[in-house]
Amino acid sequence: MDAGDTTRTYEVVAGRAGRRVETAVRRGVVEVSEVTRNGTVVRTARFMANRVLALVEQPVPRADGSEKAGQSG
Repeated sequence: MDAGDTTRTYEVVAGRAGRRVETAVRRGVVEVSEVTRNGTVVRTARFMANRVLALVEQPVPRADGSEKAGQSG
């Protein structure tokens, strides 16, 4: 996130089992929301789209430690 003379990092995580993080870009605003299984929004962070430098999504590590199907290594 561009903060004038510096950059800032904000982390939005799915804090509990069964929750997910959804992103949406609407009218020049990036919204990042933590959502429960039934779709209830727990919290939302909003940022001006022209100030966002990068949006990084990290995959959930699999329990068995294997790679996704279809990828060869």
